Amino acid sequence: MAEALPSDPVAAEDAVVDGRSAIRDRNRDAVLDAVLDLFSEDNLSPGPEEVALRVGLSVRSVYRYFDDHDSLTRAAIARNIEKVTPLFLIPAIGEGELDSRIDRFVDARLRLQVAVGPTFRAARIRATFDPLVRDDLDASRTFLRQQIERHFASEFTGFDEARASARVAAVDSLFTFESLDHYLVHRTLEPSGARPLLVDALFALLRP
Repeated sequence: MAEALPSDPVAAEDAVVDGRSAIRDRNRDAVLDAVLDLFSEDNLSPGPEEVALRVGLSVRSVYRYFDDHDSLTRAAIARNIEKVTPLFLIPAIGEGELDSRIDRFVDARLRLQVAVGPTFRAARIRATFDPLVRDDLDASRTFLRQQIERHFASEFTGFDEARASARVAAVDSLFTFESLDHYLVHRTLEPSGARPLLVDALFALLRP
């Protein structure tokens, strides 16, 4: 019978380190997901104590992963955006007839709003005093406005420059996070209920 080879102490030590790193990553993600869950329950600025209770960790453990409340909240916002990044995209952007483009645009923006609405509300509060969050929100708004210009470029080129600029601004205003929140939260409409209103408004803005 072959003699068993002695274990490699370096490999064993690496395995222990890897295991600890995996546990740390899982706990860190669990903390961030707890923050996002609290956002969805309209607790838009949960403290480490509330997060620790939700996850089943000590407050000290939460602070082991994040330096302070600000870094915890920023990381949670970033995690949500990372998870829903594909929802920021419009399939076949700028392609097809107007009615098809409107349908795809409205559906995409409603899906995005449902996915990021609670996080957006938390981010908007923080943006009043946190320049990093404010810059990220501004970048998102710029991206979404440019997406409108690209998706409906053929319609906007049919207007003179002043009217085209005004129509872009009107469409952008109709689909801001705040406006969609008004439909889905304050007016308590389901996405299926808000959809025909948004489609009709887009047709009215984009037709010559």
